[in-house]
Amino acid sequence: MTTPVRVPFPVVDEVSRHCLQEEEPETVHIEVHLPGPVDRSRLRKAFTEALHRHPRILMREAKGPWYRRRYAWELTDEPDTEVVTFTPTGPRALQDARTRALTVAPPLSVSPPIRLEAVGSVLFLTINHTALDGPACLRILATAAELYGGRDNSPAAPPPRRDLALQEPPDIPATWSPPARVAPGKPDPSPGNGMLVTELPLPHRPKGSPYTVNDQLMVTTALTIAHWNREHGARPRALRITMPVDDRPRDTTMPIGNGTRLVEVPFVAAELDHPDMSALLRRTAERTRTLKSLPRPQLGHGAALLTAPWAPVAARAALTRALRRAAAPWTSTTLLSNIGRIPYPLDFGEETGRAHAVWFSAPARMPRGLTVTTASTAGRLHLALRWSRALLSHGDGAHLRDLFEHYLHTTEVTP
Repeated sequence: MTTPVRVPFPVVDEVSRHCLQEEEPETVHIEVHLPGPVDRSRLRKAFTEALHRHPRILMREAKGPWYRRRYAWELTDEPDTEVVTFTPTGPRALQDARTRALTVAPPLSVSPPIRLEAVGSVLFLTINHTALDGPACLRILATAAELYGGRDNSPAAPPPRRDLALQEPPDIPATWSPPARVAPGKPDPSPGNGMLVTELPLPHRPKGSPYTVNDQLMVTTALTIAHWNREHGARPRALRITMPVDDRPRDTTMPIGNGTRLVEVPFVAAELDHPDMSALLRRTAERTRTLKSLPRPQLGHGAALLTAPWAPVAARAALTRALRRAAAPWTSTTLLSNIGRIPYPLDFGEETGRAHAVWFSAPARMPRGLTVTTASTAGRLHLALRWSRALLSHGDGAHLRDLFEHYLHTTEVTP
């Protein structure tokens, strides 16, 4: 019997592992809507084969003594469990599947830490975010779609970017003071996350604009939260919005794991109060372009020190949790994860068809308590708002959705 290959936890995985909470599991949810139903045996066979085509996903947390200095992933030749399940359709089937995606994380002790649930013509992927992120698992699903339907699911070429030279250094506000928090609404008594998904038109952008749809979404998110906070009597304060940046290739060579790095885009309170929209979009574009271009570790420079094996993992875990609690006031206001245009056709063949809607949602644990995730498919924007029930209720989420839709429309400015 061969000894399983072990891979030390990368920095992102280890910090997440240190800070796990049963009340708010660190899951990523992906929801794919197809025109037709899937065949059970074909889907199970295709997805299992896709796991073998990307063997880095076949992993579980290796066991070890309490005094070990590193966590490690143990790579397996086969899944430890049946990954694909099928749920009967019914009036609440989709809502119940969404709830499971937020409340029940695939265990790290079982390979792979992902599950795929089919509810009629809708596929739900639930990912343990300590091990994997959404773009990596979307790559797995694209491979499964190709194996299932026999059609090419290679990624489309990314849209052309206009690399505009900055005429002067961008105006990036200093971030020395704690940013605004999302003002509490009417919290639910039950723990965990709530979520709302909706479909919106893609915002119009004049040809030759110096900003991207991502910049429009960033401005929309900032204006939505500023409006919400004013309504709830919060003192105006600067916002900081975390934005994941993913530089990995989208083809079959894509590294599987947690591959995004995080940057924080700041906004001062004054520029969100009756803004000059054209100027705000232009400044935001300059900030995001500059921040994305700066070399930076995935979680910043301090995380590498925390995860260095200078002490047993139990001791470093306690220190990491204590530092996270102490740094809570400086945590960014919210997270905007814009997947952008889904790069794969997600075409499952003649009977099942090509995906016409894909939603993602990212964990929304306090102190942020709210995440905004967007993707576009078939010319439509698919928005997921996810929140901590300790902060907001479903009614609050619906109001935030309405505000987001309103402010997204206001970004459709003409030159």
